[in-house]
Amino acid sequence: MHRRHLLGSMIAAPLALSAPQLFAAANADTRVLVVFMRGGYDCASLLVPISSSFYYEARPNIAIPRPGSATGATANGSALALDADWGLHPALRDSLYPLWQSGQLALIPFAGTEDLTRSHFETQDSVELGQPIAGSRDFRSGFMNRLAAVLGDAKERAEPIAFTDQLPIVMRGDTQVPNMALKNLGKPGIDQRQSAIISAMYSNTNLAAPVTEGFGLRSEVMSAMSEEMDKASRNAISARGFELEARRTAKLMRERFNLGFVDIGGWDTHVGQGAATGYLANRLDELGRGLAGFADEMGTAWRDTVVVVVSEFGRTFRENGNRGTDHGHGSVYWVLGGQVRGGRVAGDQVAVSQANLFQNRDYPVINEYRAALAGLFGKLYGLNPTALDRVFPGARPRDLQLV
Repeated sequence: MHRRHLLGSMIAAPLALSAPQLFAAANADTRVLVVFMRGGYDCASLLVPISSSFYYEARPNIAIPRPGSATGATANGSALALDADWGLHPALRDSLYPLWQSGQLALIPFAGTEDLTRSHFETQDSVELGQPIAGSRDFRSGFMNRLAAVLGDAKERAEPIAFTDQLPIVMRGDTQVPNMALKNLGKPGIDQRQSAIISAMYSNTNLAAPVTEGFGLRSEVMSAMSEEMDKASRNAISARGFELEARRTAKLMRERFNLGFVDIGGWDTHVGQGAATGYLANRLDELGRGLAGFADEMGTAWRDTVVVVVSEFGRTFRENGNRGTDHGHGSVYWVLGGQVRGGRVAGDQVAVSQANLFQNRDYPVINEYRAALAGLFGKLYGLNPTALDRVFPGARPRDLQLV
């Protein structure tokens, strides 16, 4: 992989903290939706480091094939080429890949928080708080609530909403924020009864063994991991549920609310993660179709909309013994919308190699999320450094040229 060394930060330079003036004029109709993938998704399957031989060595069973390498019936299972170094998971071929091609999707690898606990709950809290890790933190104040307060003080229309079961930390604070639960709307694609019927259909064919093995593994995965996955998801809606409800969410944001948050669970893939197909591929497909439906339903308002997709952390770079991945560190964030400068992989990057792994196991974090989001919000809303410091205290905003 071509190394984008840290001189790249001269292009995405820190925003001058002392400058009193506003940024270039912000769009008063801007809408922002933050999507939180609870459970720590495997970003190396989403944004595939296709030029890294180490990736394919480290993942003999779950790597996504290089573009064009799959043939025959599996031809659509290859990564979708983005550039010489990166590919996109094939499950997003019909949903998010067109947004990439039209320049409305950017991806930020090696992104995340400085929290090193690898705990779902602690790291989710860290991200939602948006406060420095060191020192005491105020759990009554989330960064999106502070953003709404800053916008209100600047006489901008601030209409926040959380599409969640309970008000999440990110929306806690002095500004009143309504919440609307979307959970429990998605159902598993195939239940236990249907699995048995399908297995019986193949009982006397040469596919009997792999079908039975596949459903057996699925049952084992769901039995062993469902409790941890549910906890990691913190009652978040499923990816399937978001797919079903994304258009209703879009209608609400198009007609009234301009600052939204939704969390989506089911990304904790310790066992049977799958590769181009399987459990993770299905979740990505559902999320991708949900986001594409959201974009479509926004209509002309999409040109003034930015969607930011984050997760508390990535996962271990090497697959584990259960053909899954464990809790990691660095992740990949998604930024999409009609005014996004997309069709590119943004931020600082390093070669995907064993030498560059964090603690010899994870992606490093070299694009700190508070700095990246502060830079994005500064550009979107025309906020000066003092206002941005209220949203992300102590952060050094970086303009990654996302809008």
